[in-house]
Amino acid sequence: MRTATKATPVPKEGTVVTKATLRAADRLAIKNNALAKIVGVSEPTITRMRRGAYVLDNGNKAFELALLFIRLYRSLDSIVDGNDDVARSWISNNNLALRGRPLDLIQSVSGLTNVIQYLDTRRALV
Repeated sequence: MRTATKATPVPKEGTVVTKATLRAADRLAIKNNALAKIVGVSEPTITRMRRGAYVLDNGNKAFELALLFIRLYRSLDSIVDGNDDVARSWISNNNLALRGRPLDLIQSVSGLTNVIQYLDTRRALV
């Protein structure tokens, strides 16, 4: 006789993206005020996200920017081979090729996309 197993509920996209965004920010030591500018929400909204009282909603700009930020983190993480100390150092120090600190640059949409493009090209080197 087979017993029915309970299916594990699949988390909603917004929950997954919200958690991934916060974890990436934590690993890169990005403060709430900078993260708020990166994903285009207020600093109190980031605080609510951390408490679980706010989840990014698929279809809005903040969700899309959070996906880009996660992409940035994943690209950087693969380049530094998972070393969060190196990733934190890279994001917070001046980069001659980017002409600025990546942390400052990614607080605008154009800067975020430029830094992602830069990381993608660095990752593709053979």
